[in-house]
Parts: sequence; structure tokens; C-alpha cells
Amino acid sequence: MDTEATAADTSTVGTSPAPADSSRWFYGCSIAVIAFFALIALGAAALTEFEKGLDGDGQMEQPGLSGSAYEPLGPGMTARYEDGLWITVSHPRAHDDGVYSLTVTFENGTDEELRLGEDAYRSPLNVRAGESGDDYATGYSVTRLDSEKSAAALVPPLAEGKERVVTVRVKPTRKGVPITVEVTPPDAGYRETAHFQVTLG
Repeated sequence: MDTEATAADTSTVGTSPAPADSSRWFYGCSIAVIAFFALIALGAAALTEFEKGLDGDGQMEQPGLSGSAYEPLGPGMTARYEDGLWITVSHPRAHDDGVYSLTVTFENGTDEELRLGEDAYRSPLNVRAGESGDDYATGYSVTRLDSEKSAAALVPPLAEGKERVVTVRVKPTRKGVPITVEVTPPDAGYRETAHFQVTLG
């Protein structure tokens, strides 16, 4: 009697897989799938970096407007360069004497120190009357009141991971005129000019 029971037990052992074997198979497949998708993500990231290297770190990349002369950014918006430099122009603030002030913030997210005001022959920060893309404004003008102070604020090197806020003060001939703020931070090679269009008043 006992012999028959033992034989029956041994005959059923090979017909169904052990629970431990099926769980090992499941975990092995899961790890393989995760590794596969991780390799795809790494490959996509490497391809993106390669494409950035082809067009240079001086290119801007942000959703929406490009920041070019014909697609200027507005106040409060940020120009993002591929190497990690971010530039933001604030909304203008009106003062009692007809003067308007705004700030230009440089955030150094690159992996090196930046010398924003190293070029003595060209200012990285210019303000002019008129809409972006127009060469001349007609019927009004804008006087910049603190060019030397703004230029001096850009002279000290900007360390990695730091930011610098530069104040710009202008006085238009009348309220409600547009101005264009052009920011061209220098670097060893080439960097695009970021254009911001701001209405005073």
C-alpha cells in the first residue's frame, strides 16, 4: 500500500514546474526588459548630446518662441542655451519720473566660469527703441540712463552655479513704446543673440 502511494507521488513530480522555477523565470524576464529600455534611453540621450555638439553649445533651445530677432521672447521669459546658461528679462517697472527699470538675470548652469563682460569693444547687453526685427524706430526714442553701471556689473567673472542680476534703467519719450533688449553673452566660439521685446507702460 505504501509502495503504491510513493510511486504515485514520484510520477507527478515531473508534470508541473516548481513554484521557485517560475518565479526565477519571471524575475529574469523583468530584469531583461528593464535593461533593454534603459539601453534605449541611454542611446537616445547620447544621440541628443551628439546633435547638440554638431550645432554648438551657443544655440538656444526652449519651447515656443526661439528668441531670434523675428521670434523675440517677452518679459518674464527665459532664453536657455544648450550649455546651461539661462538669461531672463523681467517685466518693466515704472517710476514717478518717467523712468522704467527692468532686470536681466544671468544664471550660469554651465560647467565653467563665464566672463560676460570681457569684450571691451562690444557690450553683451544692448537696449534700443523699437520692435525686434525693425532696424529703426519712428516717432519715439529711448534713452538708456545707466550704461556704464550695467557694463561694470558684467565685468566680474560669473562662477559656475551662480547668478547675476543686472538692472537696466531707460527713459522713453512717451509711454507705451516698445523696446528691444538684445543679450549676446560672449564665449570662446559662437553664441546666439537672445532678443526680448518689452513694452514700457
